Amino acid sequence: DELAAGAAVAVLAFAAKDPTGYGRLVLSDSQLESIVEHKDATPEQRVPDIIDRGRLIVGVSQAMNQLGFRDPVTGEMAGFEVDMRVGAMDEDELIEALQGVHLLGIRSKTQVTRRVFEARPDLMAVGAFCIGTNQIDLEAASDTATPCFNAPYSNTRSVVELAISEIIALARHLTDKNRDMHAGLWNKSAKGAHEVRGRTLGLIGYGNIGKQLSVLAEAIGMHVYFYDVRDELPMGNARKCATLDELFEKAECISVHVDGRGSNKELIGRAEFEKMRPRTLFLNLSRGHVVDIDALHDALASGHIAGAGIDVYPEEPKAAGEAFESPLQGLPNVILTPHVGGSTAEAQENIGGFVSGKLIDYCRYGTTSLSVNFPEVQLDPEIRGTRLLHIHSNVPGVLARVNSVLGEHG
Repeated sequence: DELAAGAAVAVLAFAAKDPTGYGRLVLSDSQLESIVEHKDATPEQRVPDIIDRGRLIVGVSQAMNQLGFRDPVTGEMAGFEVDMRVGAMDEDELIEALQGVHLLGIRSKTQVTRRVFEARPDLMAVGAFCIGTNQIDLEAASDTATPCFNAPYSNTRSVVELAISEIIALARHLTDKNRDMHAGLWNKSAKGAHEVRGRTLGLIGYGNIGKQLSVLAEAIGMHVYFYDVRDELPMGNARKCATLDELFEKAECISVHVDGRGSNKELIGRAEFEKMRPRTLFLNLSRGHVVDIDALHDALASGHIAGAGIDVYPEEPKAAGEAFESPLQGLPNVILTPHVGGSTAEAQENIGGFVSGKLIDYCRYGTTSLSVNFPEVQLDPEIRGTRLLHIHSNVPGVLARVNSVLGEHG
């Protein structure tokens, strides 16, 4: 299968006889020169081999002493030196910060471009401590033999709970009631307030979050319809719609849960809002560029959309405390939150442990399980000797050439 927009990648793992061996990478304009060498070898004893578009990652465990994985004196596994930066960085700032760095952890706003990958060839892996990976140039990551990992499950429950709470709050106009009470106005009225039991929820996107939201929505009595470009197994009594238009016709509340691919830009615009049922409730807790905010403003102002819960925006401040502006500010029955769908103590703990574990497993053992741009390789953590990973374009003849080199110099 093609990976990351056409870059086919293969990962070859094997064990070397010498547990003290290590690898070195030398970059050139058109290829990577992979050199297998021993620590105590003379220059004449080194074993060079040219493999087009290849990268040799050598020595997980014993062989990675120079990266601090194992203390050369005590033999104990050492930790990682971590440099923490607050706020998103631009391209130049990121390149500067990655000097001497082997592993990169980011959130959703920092963009990891091809220029970043090519400027820092020592970067071994990238971990996105979030669900989305559209902020990473995955094709460039594959071209530079850099596996990328994310946390596809760790904060789904937090996002789903926020969505459920907003559906109920919007159906009861709790935002307006809260505003009135803070202004000293007692407005006890049932006008416009409804239960969500028996109402119809439409989900655009039926991935990990969509499925879990589907289950919880049914648990509180809602009927669920969904639309997804992929064939997804319905959970419970959820029903799949063949088209978005069909979903718009059926749903009284619509919640968007799609990924950040470019084709999803303004997936929901003026024409889509017009097709929705009058007085529909609308939620977007996925990606900011998926919804035309100006069109949503007009649909809310006209009353065609009865309320909205928005957690993501086309343009977001880089750091906490910065100013924020949106056309949606000041509109009645609108909940605006600062991209906090997955921001709970439980989710952050889960994400931190999950993504860090993936980065460590790759560096120590060569495991690429759940990488978003690499073939999945689940390797035994027990290393008898030194494990080598050769990452290359998936073309015929590479394995034979690697075996030939090992055979000649093993």
